[in-house]
Amino acid sequence: MAHSYLFLLLLLVFLTSNFSSQSMAQTADHEILLTIKKDWGNPSALSSWSPDNNSYCSWAGVSCDTNGQVTKLSFPNMNISNPIPSSICTLKNLSYLDLSYNNLTDQFPRALYGCSALHYLDLSNNLFSGALPADIDSLSSEMEHLNLSTNAFIGSVPSAIAAISKLKSLLLDTNSFNGTYPGLAIGGLNELETLTLAQNPFTPGPIPVELGKLKKLTMLWMSGMNLTGRIPDELSSLTELTMLALYENKLEGEIPAWVWKLQKLESLYLYANRFTGGIGPDVTAFSLQVLDVSTNLLTGTIPDAIGEMKNLSLLYLYFNHITGPIPASIGLLPNLVDIRLFNNRLSGPLPPELGKHSPLGNLEVCNNLLTGVLPESLCHNKKLYDMVLFNNNFSGELPANLAACDTLDNIMLQDNGFTGEFPEKVWSAFPKLTTIKIQNNGFTGSLPSNFMAENNLFSGPLPADMSGLAGLNVLDLSGNMISGSIPSSIGSFGRLNSLNLGNNRISGETPAAIGSLPVLTMLDLSNNELSGDIPQEFNSLQLAFLNLSSNQLTGEIPRSLQSPAFDEAFLRNRGLCATTNLNLNVPMCYPGGHNQMPTGLIILFSVIAGVLVIGAAGCVAIRRQAAARGRHDATSWKMTPFRDVGFTERDILINIREENVIGSGGAGKVYRVPLRSGGGAVAVKKLWSGKGKPEEKLNREFDAEVRVLGEIRHANIVSLLCYISSDDDATRLLVYEYMENGSLDRWLRGGDGGAVLDWPTRLGVAIDAARGLTYMHEECERPVMHRDVKSSNILLDPGFRAKIADFGLARMLVNSGEPESVSVAGGTFGYMAPECGRGAKVNEKVDVYSFGVVLLELVTGRAANDGEAEWCLVEWAWRRYKAGGPLHDAVDGNIRDRDVHVGDAVAVFLLGVVCTAEDAASRPSMKLVLQQLLRYDRTASVAGACRDGCDDGGGVARRQEVSKGRKKGDDRRGVKGAMDSGEFWDGDVEVSSGGFVAHPV
Repeated sequence: MAHSYLFLLLLLVFLTSNFSSQSMAQTADHEILLTIKKDWGNPSALSSWSPDNNSYCSWAGVSCDTNGQVTKLSFPNMNISNPIPSSICTLKNLSYLDLSYNNLTDQFPRALYGCSALHYLDLSNNLFSGALPADIDSLSSEMEHLNLSTNAFIGSVPSAIAAISKLKSLLLDTNSFNGTYPGLAIGGLNELETLTLAQNPFTPGPIPVELGKLKKLTMLWMSGMNLTGRIPDELSSLTELTMLALYENKLEGEIPAWVWKLQKLESLYLYANRFTGGIGPDVTAFSLQVLDVSTNLLTGTIPDAIGEMKNLSLLYLYFNHITGPIPASIGLLPNLVDIRLFNNRLSGPLPPELGKHSPLGNLEVCNNLLTGVLPESLCHNKKLYDMVLFNNNFSGELPANLAACDTLDNIMLQDNGFTGEFPEKVWSAFPKLTTIKIQNNGFTGSLPSNFMAENNLFSGPLPADMSGLAGLNVLDLSGNMISGSIPSSIGSFGRLNSLNLGNNRISGETPAAIGSLPVLTMLDLSNNELSGDIPQEFNSLQLAFLNLSSNQLTGEIPRSLQSPAFDEAFLRNRGLCATTNLNLNVPMCYPGGHNQMPTGLIILFSVIAGVLVIGAAGCVAIRRQAAARGRHDATSWKMTPFRDVGFTERDILINIREENVIGSGGAGKVYRVPLRSGGGAVAVKKLWSGKGKPEEKLNREFDAEVRVLGEIRHANIVSLLCYISSDDDATRLLVYEYMENGSLDRWLRGGDGGAVLDWPTRLGVAIDAARGLTYMHEECERPVMHRDVKSSNILLDPGFRAKIADFGLARMLVNSGEPESVSVAGGTFGYMAPECGRGAKVNEKVDVYSFGVVLLELVTGRAANDGEAEWCLVEWAWRRYKAGGPLHDAVDGNIRDRDVHVGDAVAVFLLGVVCTAEDAASRPSMKLVLQQLLRYDRTASVAGACRDGCDDGGGVARRQEVSKGRKKGDDRRGVKGAMDSGEFWDGDVEVSSGGFVAHPV
């Protein structure tokens, strides 16, 4: 009995002691968390951490084990910017720490070396920089997950990484590592399942053969890192791989046979390399869902075995040299959504059941040798949105059921042998249907009412009432047999950029209504039977191309069209004449606007001729004096070129005339100056001199523009060709490339006389502008902040590619991200970041704010600062977001009806809200903003690059560059996006206190 009492007593003491120790540990963790909050500068994200609240396991971001001890801190997207405090590591049981998507800066945080129990560390999507420490193995030896992706680390990856032997995932992608990576060391991490080294400018070199030792590896992402040579056969041991991504490198040789036999492989990305040889021959990787070997040098045929990949949804083989037929078995694949085979040498018909068994949405096979009729099944499941078949040898009539395919938004069938009537019902799908190109076929029947239909056999007159097509950007009906006159209702085409009715049988007078088209830049009415005068209303047009030749036009050419740029636009019109420019291959006008000289004038000129002979001797002296003055004038101007130019200062100076003015602002007037040499035009900014601005400010803005643009070379920044100044600097001219479609602001709001852009074009403009700003902030030798980003400073070329312009307020920074003092507030009200008005030092985050305003404009269609609105756009957007309701109705009504785009538009709206956070440190970098935008580029289609690069088409087509990575499902719509995409993301976005999270797949 005594023994029993003793046992119970000992048990009671043990339990009491254990409870006491747990209580003490819990009290310690509570105090430690409060210390962490204080050491971290009391960030707002931790406002719920209160001394009065003992339930710390329910605090924001905190998780505990069953004993109430803190094991997990998760703070993603909480706008944390202060350094990580070492007090975090006093939590002895902390095993999980997530600080991703914040604004953490400086070097790798050695403070974390003290977290001895840590096995999960995520520091991705921050602003860390510098080299990784050589003693990185001082991190916990228990570490299994280390994510440092999407930062700005440089240098080499230290070989000490090999000592963290329990690592299962190592993510180092999307940084700026420019040294080497330790293949041997990484090859020793035998537990590794995920390895990402992609999107870093490493020193060029081959794939390390040591990676073949990582036999548990399921994901290997090594794109865009300067890999050379062949794929080593040592990697054939990686039989657990589900994703292999080696795209955008300089790899060569044949794709090894073992790659095509990986049984668990789901995603294969080898595009944009120099691979040769064929696919296979033995292909048994039947688990593939995504197969992309595009943009290589592959030959041979498409193996039938691809038809056995029952999970395949994306098949990209474009830009290769593949021959032979498309296997019929591909048409039987049950999950095929997107097939892109363009720019090969494929022959034969399309698979007869293509589209019948799968949700086929995108079909792009242009620029091949394909023949036969189109399968009836293409739109069987009513998912087809993109049909790009041009430049093949297809024949026969279009399938009858194509007329009922109401999901189509892009039809490009030009340059084939199609016959029969084009389905009338297809035309009625406008405005959902954005592009139809069917030129150079044999279609017959009555004239369709809209879109590209040149070089067919359409006949009859144009419809009298064309106002229902007022949303068109391009109208091309050239090369048909159209008769009758041009209806005046064409004046309702407020968005029309290009009008081509050439090579028809159109007669009557040219309607003055064409002169009221606000954004028309290309006009071709040549080879018709038009008569009468060219309307004086044409003086209002800002044309980049004009052709009125081979008609029966008469009278004086409108003054603004009497330009050397149009010197062949009026040929073979016997009744036309000119007054201000006699170099247009037309006669001079005489009284009454005719080109025949009256008899009285002939007699008068005979008398004058005699007088001129008598005075010839006196004219010699005058001529000599004039020549001397001319030599003085010629030397009084200086031209400083920044590019190779084909013009002289005189070519520019003689065209600085009021009729050439295309804009005016606080800095000066802008002129469109046509060039005789090589055609085309340039834009010339003539700076105000002593008018409204102090001389010092003018000098400063001029110097900034010249210094910044003279050094910058980027596709999305307007080119400064040269500057011209007089000897006394009283007159200064800046000469730029001419952007035919003007500034973005005129296209956003139809009420301003411009057209309204569709969503894919708006997104493309945002991506282009973001690329330009990212280059300025991240890639210039000395970072540049623009300080006046706004929609009127984003210019558009004929294909709606965007470029950043107007660098009068730009400043070069000593170092990226460091604040710099400026003497005056810069920017435009409505776009200007709050810190600009407080006299505070600023950095490039002021541009991020302004760009966020532009994003909000693109999504909502609202002006940044509408004087009649209760709030400016930023305040309105923040109120809408904070209200917590659905945001779909914040999207511009002109694009809201396209449900396929609204989700992306809302995501970009949220991104705009993030960029306009009041606290500069809470705003993302432009690099991160660009990465986000690329994720939403879902509708940029293959068609666009073919529009730009294959058939030299016009309109709102945009070519985009090869970009970093591809998102899950890869919604790059082919040639228009020309391989442009985002990273590996699932597309979800969350906003919290001015930050955002993109969830990685």
